[in-house]
This record gives sequence, C-alpha cells and structure tokens, in this order.
Amino acid sequence: MPEFFSFISEILWGSLMLYLLLAAGIWFAFQSKFVPFRLFGDFYHNLKNSRAQSGGLTSYQALFLSLAGRMGSGNIAGVALAILAGGPGALFWMWVCAFIGMATCFAEATLAQLYKERDTHQRFRGGPAWYMARGLGMRWMGVLFSVFLLVVYGLLFNTIQANAVVHAVRYAWDIPETWTGMLLAGLLLLLISGGLRRIARFMQYAVPVVAIAWVAMSIGVGVAHFSQVPGAIIAIIKGAFGWQEAAAGTMGYTLSQALTSGFQRSMYSNEAGMGSTPNAAAAAASSPPHPAAQGFVQIIGVVIDTFIVCSASALVLLLANITPTENNFNGIQIMQQSIVALTGPWGSGYVAAIIFMFAFNSIAINYVYAQNNLVFLRLNSRRNRWLLRIGIVLMIMVGSQLRLTMFWYTADVIMAFMAITNLTAILLLSPVVNVVASDYLRQRKLGLTPVFDPKRYPDIERQLAPGAWDERSGV
Repeated sequence: MPEFFSFISEILWGSLMLYLLLAAGIWFAFQSKFVPFRLFGDFYHNLKNSRAQSGGLTSYQALFLSLAGRMGSGNIAGVALAILAGGPGALFWMWVCAFIGMATCFAEATLAQLYKERDTHQRFRGGPAWYMARGLGMRWMGVLFSVFLLVVYGLLFNTIQANAVVHAVRYAWDIPETWTGMLLAGLLLLLISGGLRRIARFMQYAVPVVAIAWVAMSIGVGVAHFSQVPGAIIAIIKGAFGWQEAAAGTMGYTLSQALTSGFQRSMYSNEAGMGSTPNAAAAAASSPPHPAAQGFVQIIGVVIDTFIVCSASALVLLLANITPTENNFNGIQIMQQSIVALTGPWGSGYVAAIIFMFAFNSIAINYVYAQNNLVFLRLNSRRNRWLLRIGIVLMIMVGSQLRLTMFWYTADVIMAFMAITNLTAILLLSPVVNVVASDYLRQRKLGLTPVFDPKRYPDIERQLAPGAWDERSGV
C-alpha cells in the first residue's frame, strides 16, 4: 500500500502539480495585469495602515497566521532533502517557483477577502470553500475542498510535524520521544483552546521572533565563513542549469532533478495555490477596505518563507557540505550536523528549539484552518471543535511514536487533490481577479487610497455575502 501511494504521489507532484501551479501563476500574472509585481511595495502601506475592525483581524495578524502555517519543519528538513536530491541548484528553482507563485497567492487571497462572510459571532470567515460556493455557485465543490483540508491539515500533517520535532529533540538532548510528544500536545491544547484571537495574538509575536532567530543564525554562519559564500552562490547557479555536470554528460538529468526538487519544495513551503493561506487572509477586516490589499499582504508571506527562511537553511547546508550516509539520511539530522560542524555542539540544540517552535506554530494554524472549514460545513459545534482538538493531540502522539511513511504519502496525495480543487476554482474565477486588480490599479493611478465599492460591479455584488462590504461592517 505505501508503494501505491508513493507512486500516485510521484505522478501528481512530479508532473501534474508542477505544471498546473506554474501555469496558474503565469496566467494570474497576466490576468492581474502584473499588479502583484508592479505594486509590490503596497504591502508595506497596507500593513502600516492596518487597524483591527469589527469582526476581523488586522492585516498584520492575518499575515503571521499564514506565515505560521507556511513555516513548519519543512523549512529546515525539506530544504535539506531538496538540496540532497537536486543539488545546490534546487534552491534557484525554489526561488523561481516562489516568484511565479506570488501571482497565484495574490489571486486566492484577494478572492478570499472578496467572498468572506460573517459567522454567528460576527467574525469574518472565508477561504476557498466560500469562493467556490459564492463565486462559482458550487457548494458541493466547497464541501469537497473542506473535507480534503480537514483530513490533511486537521490530522495527517500534524504527524509529520510531530515526528520531526521528537527526532530533533532526541538527537540534541536524548529526551524520549514520548515526553516531547506529550509536551508538544499539551502546549498546543492550551493555545488552541483559546480560539482564533488567542492564536492570532500569539503568532504575531512568536512567528517573527522564531524566524529572525533562524535567519540571524544563518547570517552569523555566513559571516563567520564568508570566504566560502561566493563558492556556494556559484554552486547554486551552476547546479540550477547542470553546468557542473555538462562535461560528464549528465547535464539533462541533473537539471531535471534540481528543477523538480526545487519546485516541489517551494510548492510545499510557500503553499501558493494550495488553498490553505486564503483561510487566514479572509479573517482580516482592516483598512484599506479593498480585497486586493490583502492580496499584497499575503504575497509578502511567500517572499519571507521562501526567499528568506528557506534560503537561510540552504546557506547553512551549502557551507557545511555534509555528505549524507544511510545513518543520517534525514533532513533534520543533516541540518543539526551542519550547524554543529559550523558552530559547535550547542548548534544541535539550537536547531531542535527552532524546529519545536516552527512545528508548534504550524500545527496551531492547521487547527485554525480545519476549524474554519468546520464552520463552512456547518459542523462548528463545541463538541466537534473538541473532537478536532482531541484528534490533533492523538495524531501528535502517533507521529511522535511511529515513522508512518504511509501517512506521509497519503497526505501528499490528498493535498494534491485539495490543490487541484482550489486551482480549478480560482482559474474559473480569474475574470473576477482581473476586475478587482483593475479596480485597485485604477484608483492607484488616480492617486487615491483604493476602496472597493461592489455597487460598481453588479454581477459580483450579487454573489457577495450580505453586509460583508457594507460601510457599517467595519471593513
């Protein structure tokens, strides 16, 4: 059975998803008139002027919610495995994929904002399931997406994060996996029991602190080994195009490996097009009141995740130049060995602490996304929320005890189906993205602060939730 899911996963992620995500990114770049790139700097204005309004989070909080989901153990372990599989050139293709994915991220975040609605507590809810139901009139499609997300983010991904944490802690301090799993599960239960606002307040401080701590380590290592940095950069460029292997006649194979490994890691990491981060984007209800504003805020998440955090991990690996053996062919342990080789024995514990926080934040946001889709499925009762929390705790304990390859491949396959469903929806809604992006661009050219008036677009207005863009709604 694991071999079957591995085969399906390889087909989906090695070819179909790679081309689909690339095509979607290029399509939305044209559909949005390249607004995400032309006005990239607007993210700063939208963050700076963000103020919490009735029923929603600030743009700053929504950004760090989505960043917490993006920045898990894969930003360290996944990068290590990508470079091991595809060589230094894999990093270059990670950057290319992230750049193209910025347009897709802009599109899905903009749609999430546009089609959001209020729940029974007057909080804003939204995401792919909502724009499938309202924008396309296909609630069945939203239900399908929500089920996929609940299985992957609510359950399966948590085993992978927990597994990475317990092995990193065991390697650094020789603490039994059971104790680490219990600590992780207990702390998470305390946090997620407080609901979305407690999680958002925690993430707006925890995420930047942990990210800065990891990037600062990488910069420090780079400065201490500065003479090796030019060589690492050259290796990235040569490896990206297979130039180092051209003389040996393996250029085509090496290029293929670098491209595939880089694209897969980038897609997993920044999640552009996957349909996860729009769940966070929809929760924002802040000024300026335009759906595209949250699109700009969310694309900076792609930049931070891939261009900064993943690049920091790659720099450490390239400078250490650790050769994997059968005993250490594990992304986390390879990173720990790399840090130890560059800094000393204390580095192993430093990596373990960073991994713990990355995974802790990521699992908490997995809960937010899953619970958000319980709302869409009209299953958001107190009993069901606690069943979801207990399920997360159980999956953490399972992941801390067992290395369940079957779970990993199953998560890969279901996540691909989830992404295909989301990409289908946003491609069908691309004319709406074009309208919203054009409206934003028009007002910017006039020197105005963009404000979305749905009355200018009656066809879109009819699809929106009552009161979501009313002046009294606080948006």
